[in-house]
Amino acid sequence: MGHVALRSSDAQASIDVATRMLGLRVTGEDAGTTFLSANRNHHELIYIEDDRNGVDRFGLVAADEDALDEARHRVAQAGFPIVADEPIEAGLGRGFTFVGPDGFVFEIYLDMPQSVEPALGFGPDRYGHINLHAADIVGMRDFLVGVLGFMVSDVIGDGELYFLRCNAEHHGIALGKGRGVMHHHAWQAQSIVELGKLNDRLDAARRRALWGPVRHGAGHNIATYFAEPGGSVVELYTDMEHIYDPHRPANTWPTEDGRWYNRWGVYIPAEFRDYGIPPITVARGL
Repeated sequence: MGHVALRSSDAQASIDVATRMLGLRVTGEDAGTTFLSANRNHHELIYIEDDRNGVDRFGLVAADEDALDEARHRVAQAGFPIVADEPIEAGLGRGFTFVGPDGFVFEIYLDMPQSVEPALGFGPDRYGHINLHAADIVGMRDFLVGVLGFMVSDVIGDGELYFLRCNAEHHGIALGKGRGVMHHHAWQAQSIVELGKLNDRLDAARRRALWGPVRHGAGHNIATYFAEPGGSVVELYTDMEHIYDPHRPANTWPTEDGRWYNRWGVYIPAEFRDYGIPPITVARGL
């Protein structure tokens, strides 16, 4: 999992929340584009000034040259349009950019420039995963598994949700049924203490957490969520399950077993699923 680039009608408000609440730091600015990171990578989150809120693109890191070439071959063979034979932003090394299901743009690349040593202070360790609500959940699942090589970790109900991994962490993409939006982007913290501090910062700023802390059954992670100004949700999590056996069968959870989403209670906010932003091409009706 490399980075997320978002377009925002109030980019400065989004940047303020990302820095003052979540704890990211600005690593660069260029003509309405702001780069942020939690670690030495030059960027893990990008905000782009726009008149609409939407997802510009998702960045994924290939394991090596052979994996990059194989990914490009599979994308082309599956009929997804390759729009550039390089990543969109400069400095990422070899890569390519294409349009996947639901109009989401992906760039797959090998190298990320390193930034200066992160300042000591609060904040997550790194960007971890995204949650998508797909208009065609089966098509998106097949794309992630068959084309990009993700593996299914957990399944909820009769394919109502899928948790998919591309490394040892339980999921890099959580996939549910919906209207073709990114619901949230998620960041790994050291411990549940950091989640408590985030909620305290939100309270001090007269903001509120949307949900959490909760302990998920699927993935085992402890998480808290808050809404960002652009219309999507930010998750801070810790204690995620790691899977080192590539042949481990997927866990299955009955939909009615609420422990898959909250092992510490039954509460989930009624408005939680109402958040989300579409690909910018869809937001513009293209």
